[in-house]
Amino acid sequence: MPKEAGRKVIASHRRARHDYSILETFEAGLVLTGTEVKSLRLGRASLVDGFANIVDSEIFLHGVHIPEYTEGTWTNHEPRRVRKLLLHSAEIERLIGKTRESGLTLVPLQLYFLDGRAKIELALARGKRDYDKRQALAKRDADREISRSLGRRAKGRE
Repeated sequence: MPKEAGRKVIASHRRARHDYSILETFEAGLVLTGTEVKSLRLGRASLVDGFANIVDSEIFLHGVHIPEYTEGTWTNHEPRRVRKLLLHSAEIERLIGKTRESGLTLVPLQLYFLDGRAKIELALARGKRDYDKRQALAKRDADREISRSLGRRAKGRE
């Protein structure tokens, strides 16, 4: 069987960019069981309720749903079990320092395979307030309208 190459996205948490201000992103490996990997290869996962927690200089992923593998037997995994993340110790120490600041959390953005290995993109994020979300939406709409008018002007329609 040929080795996989490239990046294959399994799940993404699009709402995270709406609910949080992303300060920094990290790529981490996942400690998975065999049936979890098989379920991920079918493209089944949800990052909606996920977050990462630091315990004793180790990072654990909570709330990520990887459904049971349909062909699995008694060796199947629990869908929402806590999974360990693999990061360099220097990155973990940096994250410990950053998350001690008030209002910062670790949120998963994407779950993907990179050259056949399961990876997760974690974001160091600060929660947005409602007025921040409204401002971001208004700015995006204004930018979209500006680009439309520039496009029309370039085509000579205005």
